Amino acid sequence: MMYKSTRDASVSVPSAQAITQGISRDGGLFVPASIPALTADELAGLIPKNYVERANAVLSKFLTDFTEEEVRSCTAAAYTADKFGSDHTAPLRELYEGVHILELWHGPTCAFKDMALQILPHLMRVSAGKTAGGREIVILVATSGDTGKAALEGFRDAEHTRILVFYPEQGVSPMQKLQMTTQEGENVAVCAIRGNFDDAQNGVKEIFTDPAVARRLAAHGMMFSSANSINWGRLVPQVVYYVSAYCDLLKDGKLGAGEPFNVVVPTGNFGNILAAYYAKKMGLPIGRLICASNRNKVLTDFMETGVYDRRREFHPTTSPSMDILISSNLERLLFDLSGQDDRLIADLMGQLSRDGVYTVPEQMKKALQAGFAGGWCDDGQTAGTIRETYEKYGYLCDTHTAVGVHVYEEYRARTGDTTPTVIASTANPYKFSQSVAEALGAETDGLDEFEKVEALHSLTGCAIPAPLAAIQGKSPRFTAVCDREDMRCAVYEQLHIGE
Repeated sequence: MMYKSTRDASVSVPSAQAITQGISRDGGLFVPASIPALTADELAGLIPKNYVERANAVLSKFLTDFTEEEVRSCTAAAYTADKFGSDHTAPLRELYEGVHILELWHGPTCAFKDMALQILPHLMRVSAGKTAGGREIVILVATSGDTGKAALEGFRDAEHTRILVFYPEQGVSPMQKLQMTTQEGENVAVCAIRGNFDDAQNGVKEIFTDPAVARRLAAHGMMFSSANSINWGRLVPQVVYYVSAYCDLLKDGKLGAGEPFNVVVPTGNFGNILAAYYAKKMGLPIGRLICASNRNKVLTDFMETGVYDRRREFHPTTSPSMDILISSNLERLLFDLSGQDDRLIADLMGQLSRDGVYTVPEQMKKALQAGFAGGWCDDGQTAGTIRETYEKYGYLCDTHTAVGVHVYEEYRARTGDTTPTVIASTANPYKFSQSVAEALGAETDGLDEFEKVEALHSLTGCAIPAPLAAIQGKSPRFTAVCDREDMRCAVYEQLHIGE
């Protein structure tokens, strides 16, 4: 299995290099030359297996330059009961008949990013051993909230690795900020930027592709890689939990073999729903992929019109991990829908960078609309969905999952499509205690973050996750703030490789 760049299809590298390098030197994203298949017999064989065994089967299809033992060592180290609370790493909960919630937040940082970022350091270790030539790996991350903490926790004290995380100063929840700024580990650093997530993400991409920065790192025996979902090693583990969810539906008798099911994903950067798309291409009988957005509905508008336009007002919302106007992983989907037309993708991405807008050809728009549906909701609708879902079904969801539930209910009412459905739940509700508690009618004015946690607990009786409770009383280690244009200097300072 070789990997191409979305902007230069002549690039051909094995998975270990794609993972270590993170992003192609032309600015494109690495994608498999072809998507491997999981046959009906192979899927049937996975039904009685546990999550680690299912992960081995899926990842081995993509990481063909890893030995079987290398893959097994990575999955076994990542998906332990100690880290995820049980052997049910990504459990399904039935909301009502035919509709299931896929809980992806049982890991150590209480967000779905753990599903990939607990294994990425192990994939990186094996990959670096094959390709890095003894250089120290510098993981550079932009986060809208959850990726930062999950990456910091995953790479904490990993050998021959450092990790630097940038987050928007006013663009994450108080709990997400506390999780990052109190992070332990000798090889970690965190810096806020004055701006939004897109500013952080663009700054990181510019640093990644700057030859002068690469030369300076090389002179100090270092090289960059990424823990964002632009890194294939971060994206491919996400395919696993959709395969696992399908196997669980079959195992529990909720679906017949080959029977279609829909998938709903609250998404901002498009990685989580793209993983479901790849799972479908592997052979899962997924019907519609329903992309749920908050008020920053650039993806919803794109799916309706074929025009991607980031030239719009940015709205901070109660679902901050989705407050994104440039959805990086969409580039991978467009490359596939275009028949791997690298020139077209390079041109579209150039238009986005230069003009802030692009329009896809009509045939690509039709292909997009054939497989995807989009929808969005505002903060008021999000709060209403949290309240209604709790009152009607006794299920407490966070602000991002609520966006997914709301968009699904609107889709179902609009289309009459009652196909069995899986809704991806991306975070524990206690990560957004204020918004969730207020949605249930609590007053939170004047309360600190942990008093808000207690208020939500008093209202619902839902258990407070131990990793969040453990932060209480900790003092922040990282308080630095910089402007977007100073991010490069901040990297040099943290790595001690300045002038």
